[in-house]
Parts: sequence; structure tokens; C-alpha cells
Amino acid sequence: MLVFKGQRRGEEGVVGWSFIMAQWLWCEGTFLAVLVATVVAQKAMPPDPIINLMSTDTKCQMLEKVPCGFLGISPENCEAIGCCFDGQQCYYGNVVTVQCTRDGQFVVVVSKDSTVPQLDLTTISTLGGNEVPCSPVVSTGSFVIYNFPVTTCGTVATMAGDYLIYENKMTSSYEVGVGPLGSITRDSTFELLFQCKYLGSELVSLMADVYTVAPPPPVAAPGPLRVELRLANGQCNTKGCDEEVSAYSSYYEDSDYPVTKVLRQPVYVEVRILGRTDPNIVLLLENCWATSTPDPLGVPQWNLIVNGCPYQGDKYLTALVPVDGSSGLSFPTHYKRFIFKMFTFVDPASLHHLEQKVFIHCSTAVCHPSATDNCEQRCFRKRRDVGAVQKTCAHHAASILALPPFPSLSSSSSIFL
Repeated sequence: MLVFKGQRRGEEGVVGWSFIMAQWLWCEGTFLAVLVATVVAQKAMPPDPIINLMSTDTKCQMLEKVPCGFLGISPENCEAIGCCFDGQQCYYGNVVTVQCTRDGQFVVVVSKDSTVPQLDLTTISTLGGNEVPCSPVVSTGSFVIYNFPVTTCGTVATMAGDYLIYENKMTSSYEVGVGPLGSITRDSTFELLFQCKYLGSELVSLMADVYTVAPPPPVAAPGPLRVELRLANGQCNTKGCDEEVSAYSSYYEDSDYPVTKVLRQPVYVEVRILGRTDPNIVLLLENCWATSTPDPLGVPQWNLIVNGCPYQGDKYLTALVPVDGSSGLSFPTHYKRFIFKMFTFVDPASLHHLEQKVFIHCSTAVCHPSATDNCEQRCFRKRRDVGAVQKTCAHHAASILALPPFPSLSSSSSIFL
């Protein structure tokens, strides 16, 4: 166990950090690296503080040299940010480097020499997966460099006093050989837990151009907007009936939860505006995701809808259900519906199914149609005018239990009301 503490004094003040716990566990040729880093960003912090998570005498012995720091950086400043200087250039060593920028970005540099045997850099992923923006921005034979906002890629945000802490984790997958009497692997495993810690309150100057928009049409009644998320349970019991239409004919009550579903069984979700009769407002779904606890920021998480579109990282894509005048609803624009296939979270260590509840959360917006925006959601469209929307959230405390798939299972045992 190694623990490093230190501070560096700059022209504007003192920047402090308290890190690093690095633990090595050797077991029949398998190398496990557990890394934790905390970076403190203060008002006097230089733009790009960089913390190295491993320090060895051979860290600068690199055949492939990836530039580190700004152009023309001095040897002293290069070493101060934990990089190597060979007399001509500043470059990253064969270590793991975490950087927190003042504009709210994670920069993580991982070397293949971070583990023994060498790490397969193509197997690394964040809590949010390895799709854009969570995929590497630079990939070489020896390094991968990640650069993504601290609010994306499954990052968990918490408050600790006056500080806002963003925490994420990188892990690697590995190949397992399965034999008749046992299973083995010859790949190293890698886990990196990293944080950015920012002071939550600070006076800053902001210049902005304000563009006025036409006032929205009057609402039916003053007051805050309330949004509800609920699960449908209607049955298609007649020949030729529409399964989706029948499903949304009835809904679970609060006393019915937790609802039990078989893996891959469809789950019918509806989000609606409550207590409004204004036909000139439109409910929009921004993001929907699932967690294993009622905390919407808790992990593990799984995306269902991202930016109004089905999450592309899922083999079983979420299906958006149109809601129009044929639905029989008085205000169909106040409703959004989607269907996803039931799943269960897997223990990241043992890869075993976790017998936990699944909680669904959605962030929403309410849009006022105008001459330039009809409030129709399309995947991959440009961000709509912020003046046209009012953001709300629907975090449902109800839960779903997952049962493993069986060769045969009666309907009475697959759903518990």
C-alpha cells in the first residue's frame, strides 16, 4: 500500500492534493491494480493540474513518448505535473495519470505498462461504457487518453460540505477460458477509481448575450409542473389485439410494487404531466436510466434513453411508443411512453447476477411550440432553444425485481402484483 501526499505552490496560491492508494495483489500470475485519486481544484489552481497514480524509478523509460503539458514547458514544470523530461520534450511516463481541468473535464491517461502482464488497452471502459464521449480521444500502441466532461460517462456527483465531488471508475474486461472442470484467465485486471473535487461556491464574472423570445401562451393555471413516471400492466387477451395499446390500458398501483419480471420480458413505462389542461405544452424525454437503488445518481446505472433517443449501447434497444390523438387521451402531448426489455445488474467482480431491485429515473423538459420549434423530438437533432423548454424530473421510487429466464414459466409466477 502506497500513500502519497503533497502540495505545490504557484504564483497565485497553493494547490494541494491528497492521494494515492495503490494496492497490488498477486495471485497465480494475475495482477490486480486498485487505484484511487482525489484532485482538489481551488480558485488558485493552475489550469491543468496532473496527478500520477504510480511512481517508479523506471517510469520514464518509454520507447513511445506521448507529449505532456503545454508547448515549451520547462523541465521544472514538467516534473511538477508528474511527467518526464528527456532534455527536449515533456512526455507521459509508463503510469496512470488523472487530470481535472477548471472547465469541468476529466483527462485520464493509461499506459499499457500499468499492470503486469501488460494491460490490453482496448478492454478499458468507464461507468458509462466506451461509446462517445466515453471512448478514448487518443489511442496509440502504448497509451490511451480519455477526455470527457465530469457530468457524463456514468459519473456520480456528491456534495461534501462546500465541495462538489465527481467520481467515476475505469475497469478492464478479460478473457476467460472455460474447461470441463474449471475456468482460467491469463489476462491482467485493472480498476481505477478517480475523483475531481471542486469548491461548490465561487464568485465569477460572466458575460452573455441575451436573446429575447416571444412569451409563451398562457398556461391553464399558475404553479409548478408535476411529472409522474408509472408502469403499465394491461393484458392483450383477445385475438388480433394490439399488444402496445392493450398494455397501456391499466397501470400498477403503489401497493403493487415491487413488480417482478422475467429477464427480457417487456417493461411498459409511461411519463406524464399531472394537473395540467393546457394543450399548448409538450412533454419531452431527455434521459432515462435505471439504478439498483432509489438514488438517481447511484451506481450501477444503465441508460435506457439518451438525449431523447434509445441508448445505442444496448443490444436490446429501448422502443419509443408514439402517443397521438388516436390514443384516446385528452392531452396526448402531455405523455411519453417507451418499452425496454427487463434486465438485472451483474456484480462487476464475480459477473454473477445481482438479486437487486431496478429503479427507473427520467429527466424531462416541457416545451412551448413556436414558429421556429414545433417541439417534435427527433434523434440526433440539434439542441433546441433553451428558452422554449422548462426542465423537470421524474424519479420513480417504485421498483422492479428480475427473475432469471426459465424454459417455461406461467404468467401467474412471472408477475407478482
